[in-house]
Amino acid sequence: MKVCHLYPDLLNLYGDRGNVMAYVRRCQWRGMEVEVYRINLGDPVDFQEMDFLFLGGGSDREQNLMAGDLEKRRELLQAAVEDGLVVLAICGGYQLLGRYYRTLEGQVIPGLGLLDFYTEAGRKRMIGNVAVELEIEGEPVRVTGFENHAGRTFLGQISPLGRVLVGYGNNGEDGTEGARYKNVFCSYLHGPLLPKNPRLVDYLISLALKRRGLPAELAPLDDRLERAAAEIMLKRLLK
Repeated sequence: MKVCHLYPDLLNLYGDRGNVMAYVRRCQWRGMEVEVYRINLGDPVDFQEMDFLFLGGGSDREQNLMAGDLEKRRELLQAAVEDGLVVLAICGGYQLLGRYYRTLEGQVIPGLGLLDFYTEAGRKRMIGNVAVELEIEGEPVRVTGFENHAGRTFLGQISPLGRVLVGYGNNGEDGTEGARYKNVFCSYLHGPLLPKNPRLVDYLISLALKRRGLPAELAPLDDRLERAAAEIMLKRLLK
């Protein structure tokens, strides 16, 4: 299993590297060999050879540095996405995959345009714990996380990752959270997202195996602690 962690030195707000750690561990606990490629500015990478790609969030300065570098890789990344590469993009990484970001001053900063959505800066930060219902293999699954963003994202002809039960989500207005296109999963949820929601991690792993034409049924792990923690948070939020 080849894991690509894009710009780990620049994009690691709120401990989001924990998403990579959770993915790697849940592969290793099932006997899979995992290689993690930490790709920084200017480093070579073959996206087609990767099985899972993670893109986190950072400050505006760091995201501008990263955006210029990633624009040079746009066509290669787009080809891999269309081929089914499994991608998780969080917060600023999520915003970058869209059409553009409009600042409070009206400046339009182009995104990569890989997915059909846009983001506008808001005056109010959307902060707090979140509960979202999404679909995994036809079954509704509730996940939890933590959001902290001022950007308000509006989807075009693309599906949301899930429906907000508690919290703001994409924009605090339409009840959507994140975006989903093929095997690309975008979200505003920190926490980090994957350690708090093992069912989602396993879904991403199974999608990566399917892309390689390998058996995607995963051996069960002992998730009693993770499930208990999630249930307690859901009860707090939904009471």
